[in-house]
Amino acid sequence: MIKEQLNVLINLAASDTKVAEKESKVIHLIGKANGLTKEEVDNMMKTPKKIGDLSSLTEDQKFENLYHLIQLMKSDGHVFKSEINFCEEIAEKLGYKKGVVAELSSRIYSDPTITTDRNLLIEKANKFLK
Repeated sequence: MIKEQLNVLINLAASDTKVAEKESKVIHLIGKANGLTKEEVDNMMKTPKKIGDLSSLTEDQKFENLYHLIQLMKSDGHVFKSEINFCEEIAEKLGYKKGVVAELSSRIYSDPTITTDRNLLIEKANKFLK
């Protein structure tokens, strides 16, 4: 399952045509935290796959995907319209309304060491479930 989640993040990172160094670091950190080697993550980044069906994920997995997606979008300090559009598109595939991206974006930090009250974020996100 983690490879599918990481693939979504890789697709986001590439959505503005260039994977920034900070985005790459975040992707590698998430991969490492989930037992993937640097080589596995590098190979995934070289050849990202098309994003599959996300509807079979649990609510927790959907939220985790959304959380990491927004965190990655902000990681390089620049948020491009293409990245916002991509996040909104993935949010919809996860079963959320597009507005969830704007709602959570103001509460999710680009630095993975800074955490927000996850229960509050989940509560906010759940209001946008379709």
